[in-house]
Amino acid sequence: MLTRDFLQKADCKTSFGKIDESLLLTPQQREASLACTLASRPDQSPVWVFGYGSLMWNPVFDAEEVCVATLHGWHRTFCLRLTAGRGTHSQPGRMLGLKPGGETTGLAYRLPETTLRDELELLWKREMLTGCYRPLWCELRCQNGEPITALVFVTNPEHPLLEADTCIQSIAPLIASASGPLGTNAQYLFALEQELNHYGMEDESLSALAQRVRELQQNLSIGPAQEAPC
Repeated sequence: MLTRDFLQKADCKTSFGKIDESLLLTPQQREASLACTLASRPDQSPVWVFGYGSLMWNPVFDAEEVCVATLHGWHRTFCLRLTAGRGTHSQPGRMLGLKPGGETTGLAYRLPETTLRDELELLWKREMLTGCYRPLWCELRCQNGEPITALVFVTNPEHPLLEADTCIQSIAPLIASASGPLGTNAQYLFALEQELNHYGMEDESLSALAQRVRELQQNLSIGPAQEAPC
């Protein structure tokens, strides 16, 4: 389980599992990315961060305000090969990202200005470990209709961990069996499903994926010798 204390003390080369060093961003590269992102901050209004995956159920950072918000033009999908954290090289899982098209409803967090840099450095250590995301400033629409500008981590289309095949038949077996230092890949999926249900957010694709993963895990627990005939 990822915690604030774990993240603050984590050695990026070892704490999340074995990561190909060619993929790891150096501390200097992460700092440069953060500085570049802050330099393009649209205005001096509060900084919001959009959570659509684990940031919804385990944000770790401190926030002064949270609201349900929708991002138009992007949809969540398990499109990144997961070889650390909740997967390994020998048994990879899938990590969530945002790809163009559709819309995504999640949670927007307003960060405190007084500790903004500290919170963002922690966020960059979490989300920009290998550069599989690109931080963008995007407009969200809050549940009350108010527009806000927020930091959104979308999938880097040029990253080597990006996978084209995101159909349920392909990714459900991976998620059902993958695990790593932070727990199982299925736990991640089920926690997100629970959080979406808590807020009344509909994501039919994710619900169907979670159901298929449960079925696969049930079959694994029964074992081939005890499975009922088709």
